[in-house]
This record gives sequence, structure tokens and C-alpha cells, in this order.
Amino acid sequence: MRGFAVSTKYPHVFSPLKVGHTTIKNRILMGSMHTGLEDVPNAAERLSAYFVERARGGVGMIITGGIGPHPTAGHGAKLIDAEGVALHSQVTRAVHDAAPDVKIVMQVLHTGPLAGTPDCVAPSPVKSRIGRYQPNELTEEGIEEQIEAFARCAALAKEAGYDGVEIIGSAGYLISTFLVSKTNQRTDRWGGEWTNRMRFPVEIVRRTRAAVGEDFILIFRISAMDMLQEGLAWDEVVSLAKALEAEGVDVISTHFCWHESFVPTIATMVPRAAFTQVTGRLRKELSIPLITSNRINMPSVAEEVLARGDADIVSMARPMLADPELVNKAAQGREDEINTCIGCNQACLDHTFTGRLTTCLVNPRACRETELSIVPSATQRKVAVVGAGPAGLAYAVTAAERGHAVTLFDAASEIGGQFNYAKRIPGKEEFYETLRYYGRMLDKLGVDVRLNTRADVATIKAGNFDEVIIATGISPRTPPIPGIDHAKVVSYVDVITGRAEVGQKVAIIGAGGIGFDVAELITHAGTSSALDVDVFAREWGIDFKNHPRGGVTGVTPQVATSGREVTLLQRKETAVGAGLGRTTGWTHRIALQRRGVKMIAGVTYDRIDDAGLHATVGGEPVLFDVDTIIVCAGQDPLRDLHDALAAEGIKSELVGGAYESAELDAKAAIKQATELAAAA
Repeated sequence: MRGFAVSTKYPHVFSPLKVGHTTIKNRILMGSMHTGLEDVPNAAERLSAYFVERARGGVGMIITGGIGPHPTAGHGAKLIDAEGVALHSQVTRAVHDAAPDVKIVMQVLHTGPLAGTPDCVAPSPVKSRIGRYQPNELTEEGIEEQIEAFARCAALAKEAGYDGVEIIGSAGYLISTFLVSKTNQRTDRWGGEWTNRMRFPVEIVRRTRAAVGEDFILIFRISAMDMLQEGLAWDEVVSLAKALEAEGVDVISTHFCWHESFVPTIATMVPRAAFTQVTGRLRKELSIPLITSNRINMPSVAEEVLARGDADIVSMARPMLADPELVNKAAQGREDEINTCIGCNQACLDHTFTGRLTTCLVNPRACRETELSIVPSATQRKVAVVGAGPAGLAYAVTAAERGHAVTLFDAASEIGGQFNYAKRIPGKEEFYETLRYYGRMLDKLGVDVRLNTRADVATIKAGNFDEVIIATGISPRTPPIPGIDHAKVVSYVDVITGRAEVGQKVAIIGAGGIGFDVAELITHAGTSSALDVDVFAREWGIDFKNHPRGGVTGVTPQVATSGREVTLLQRKETAVGAGLGRTTGWTHRIALQRRGVKMIAGVTYDRIDDAGLHATVGGEPVLFDVDTIIVCAGQDPLRDLHDALAAEGIKSELVGGAYESAELDAKAAIKQATELAAAA
């Protein structure tokens, strides 16, 4: 790999694998992600830069974001004509020129009832819980047209220079809706009994193989456990996989969960490699290689999965957004330099499902490779960064990468700022990884880190710095409620750090992200679900052992709780939790509801006294008889040093919470700091 010796720590990861007519050089592939780059004006240039960076990063194979085979496949990119071939040819040529030993495969995706357009189609007119429109029922002729469209799309992909295609038959998209009886209510040869319901994907694969020939990788992504009530039974999954193998599929890729499922599968609260055991079970039934995925974010996890025999190939999608060099770093024994995906979804999936360009919270260069370059500076500058939270860390590391001499100050005894609170919340243990990464990079790049040091004007003057960055963050806001200084009232900081005792009956003032985190912390009991697959399965009602239909049918979630009576309050009239992430907010709401947390919106806080919290809700006075009142009511920026420096005529730049504290937002803080340092 690129001329360096491969680490012996990961023998399974770095073992070549025969796939169909060809061989992939290692067992890590970059999984499919919908980035939005396919639809920008300079799509070929930006897609090429994006994929080339990952190809050079060492992966064995890349699977692109989903490309539609037919006009009814929705708003996203499609490959249906020669114009599309021309665009995709530029991408495949760039990847093959940059990394001839890397395979690039195009995912063929028909979104079906999730297309978001009035002409969306499905086997039956059954509206998805998350779909915008009721789909149009396909006629016999329409089904034939769709099958031919898949085959034609694959043939065009081959013409465009791809090494193969992946047909996605899961997630609630078109193919999967033919498989499940609740969405396929047909009575003709495409519906009814199982052999009829599986006919559509089998026929697509048959026609596709005929269209592309034998010397082309054909992958099918199957819903191995769709986390759907009355979803696929295990024998149906197995029989479909065997039928697809018989029709010429080279690889089966296992997927877990429909988008409308009420089970999280890729959020940070999900244990690493939680679902690979399902892939391992299916692998025993087939003779072709299997791909597994979901929450596999470090090479050590991939190695463990492969060594157990759970899969032949490990798919890492979001981890390749976070660190394109992940595989090279693993090969070179530099695992501690990997910028780990923390499963937050804030800049990737949340962006995708709200029509914004995908990027990454911990790596804002992702999908912006042609726009945000971090290159050596023409002149070295002496830089002071005050505050070692996410913004300060991002600025310090980026500036040091560019060759500047950076001194990083923080009054605390450890780096991390607000991340040191987040990492203590059950389900957010991955935040430790981000701090490990930044700590390693500060050391590698020679940043002068001065902890337990409260920088002031004198400190800055004595340092004779060319540039001063103020990343001092925020201070928790104290709302002007009569009695706010009562003994019952505590700050979220003191609760998270364990400095404050929390009673049995609790009111939380503020239902933003921090309010939800605090509610999670004080209602949680036992092991974090993110650290134990069995706990996770119990909390979300999954039966991995018996595999009922969909993995969840008839299974009741069992959630351990501290027994506290907690009420989460907010001033806004909107639904509590409405401002949380699009793809993870629902998981937090469900988790707290199962622990009995009450959520009340439209609250006016009147006063606090020995009786508790007096408030007005819906025009009526309400007394919350509680032992503890936890304040999570926003933040104020800490700009004292910035203002003091300005008074002395010393210029400084604000970043992160010190710049904008309306909502704590690590994504915005890291992005702003990185961009500023890249331009300095």
C-alpha cells in the first residue's frame, strides 16, 4: 500500500479477497453515503476530489452514493443516459488514475415511496410513515419498466468505468417494499406468497447480470434484519440471499433497519458493531462474500468483526467522512491519529435528510475538498489560542498543521471544554475519541499546551503573539426567575460533573440538547447501551437470538431507570425536542419517555421557593413539587479577555461559543475555527 510496510496488528483487515472476477486489496470498503455532491454545478470535479482523497487513503473498495435508475426515483442524481455516463466517467477515471488498486462501485438506488415526489411508485399505494406522498401503484408494465431501468443503469455504470454496482434492496426503498407484506398487498405474481414477493429483486439481478456480463462486480444490499414490525422473517432473508447468489450476485451486503423503524442503528448510542452477528449468521448460509456495516468506526473493531467470522468485508461509511486516511493510518500503526467518527449524524445524515450538502462535525473538509484546503503557510506566525474546547482545538491543530507556532491556553486541567461534559452522558462515550485525537495531534504537531493557565492581557502581551484567537466558550446562563438562588437550584455543569446532589423529584428548566443530556444522565441506570449489545437490544426491543419478523416483532423494550421522577420543561410552545437532530432527536425522546420523563412546553417560570417551582402552563398556575431544579437555560459567551485586549488595542478573533452561544453547536464551532485557521 503506497510503498509503506503494513502493520501486522490487523491481519484480517489487510488480507486480500477474491470478489467475483477480481480481487480487492483489503477488507475495508467505503460504504455508500448520499452527499449531495452529485447535484452541484461542478459535480464531476467535487466528486472526483472527494473520492480520490478516500481512495488514496487506503480503502480497498468505494461504493458511491445512491444513483437513481429511473425518473421516478426522486430528486437525486440519476444515470439514465449518455450525459450521465460522461459525468461519471470523469469520476471513475480520477479514482483509477489516483489509486489503480482501488475498486469503485456505483450504488443503484430507487427510493420508491420515499422519493418525495408526487410520481413516486411502489408495489401498492401504501404511504410510508416518513414519506411525503402516497405512492402510485405500479402496473405490470410499470414493474417491467423498472426492472429494465435497473439493468440499463448498471450497463451505463459499466460504460462509465465503474468496477461494479451495488443494488440496494433495503431501508424502505422500492425493492424492499416488494418484499414485505405490509407494503406489498398485490395479488398478482408480484405479491402474496413469499416466492412472489421476492420475484422483483431476483428478476432485477437476473437482468442486470445479463446486461453487464460476468466481469463486473454485482453487489446486492439485503435487509438482513429490518427492525420493522412484521418485517422479513429469517427464512425469507436466507432464501432471498440464496436466490440472489444463484442469479450471479458476487457479494451480499447486509443492511439493518428501514428508515421508518423505531430502532436506532447508526447513532452514537448504538454499540460498536452491534449488528454484525446477524451478518455472521447469514454468512454461514452462503458461499459468496458478505459485507457488514453499522457503527464500525476503528480498525480494531473491523479486525474483531472479521476475526470472529461475522463478515468478509467491513463497510465504513461515515468514518471515511471523519478521516479519509483511516486505513493508511491503521496500516502504518498510527491508530491514535485517526479522527474517529462519533456517530453524531449532525453534519452527515441530518444534512442529507434536510436537503443540505453532507459534511462532518469532526472534519469540516469532508465533501468540501475543493473549497477548504489546509496547506503550509508562506510565513510562520506566532499564534495564541485561548480555550481548549472544540473550537480552540480545531484552530490550534489546523494552524499548527500549516506550520504556525501555536500556544494553547486553558484554565482547566484537561483539554475538551464542553466535550468533557458530553463524554459523561450515557450513550456519548465516543466523545472520548475526539479528545484522544486532538490530544495526539497537539503533541505530534508541537503545540505548546498550557493547561491550568488562565490567560490574561499580561499573558498575551508577554507572548508577543502575531495572532490571538479567543475560544473561551460560554458560561451557563442564569435565568431571571425569582428564587433562582434557592438551595434546590443547581447548574447542569455541577450535575454532570457530580458536584451537585440530585433528588428523587426533579424539574429541568430548558429542553435543548443539554436538557435532554441531563435528563438521560439522571434517569439512567446500569451499563450504557452504547457499551453493551445486550443492554442495547433490551432497551430497543431487539431479539438477536430468535430473529422474529424484522428482529423486533412481539418484543417489548425493557429500559432500566434510576426511578427518579423527572419533568423536562421549556418556554417554547413547540414540541419538546423539536430542535434536536433530525435523525437522532426521536431516539432521545423515545428513550426518555420510556423512563417516564414528562415533557412540557409553553412554560412560564414564576418563582422558586421551598414548595418547589411555581409556573404557568396553558394559562393555569402549576406547582412542580420537586427536590431539585436543574438549570439548562442556555449560555452566554465568555468575551472578557477579548474585550480587555481590545481596550489595550490588541486585536483578537472570536471563535466557537465565545463568538456565538445561542445554541451550543460543536459542528459550527469546529467548522468556523478550521476555516479561519486555514485562511490565516
